[in-house]
Amino acid sequence: MVTELADDMIVCRCEEVTVGEIKNAIHEGARDIVGVKRRTRAGMGLCQGRTCEKLVQQLLVQELHIPPNEAGSSSARPPVRPVTFGELAKGEVI
Repeated sequence: MVTELADDMIVCRCEEVTVGEIKNAIHEGARDIVGVKRRTRAGMGLCQGRTCEKLVQQLLVQELHIPPNEAGSSSARPPVRPVTFGELAKGEVI
């Protein structure tokens, strides 16, 4: 039994993306996690989807009636820090 989630529930805390925004993205053509990510920024925050990707996947499965492996996954990217031009010029990137 699948519990219906409220549209105003936050799924991606980093980017403050709601269930309703993800459902809208799916209804507008997103067919996998990368498609939802491109339309809503869910999974693009500091955690790179580590806290929200599973829920986004579940919403895709529920809305599209597809198996979980068809929802895909996104590629995580490590957090970066700003680097000054001076650091780059000296080659002293820490």
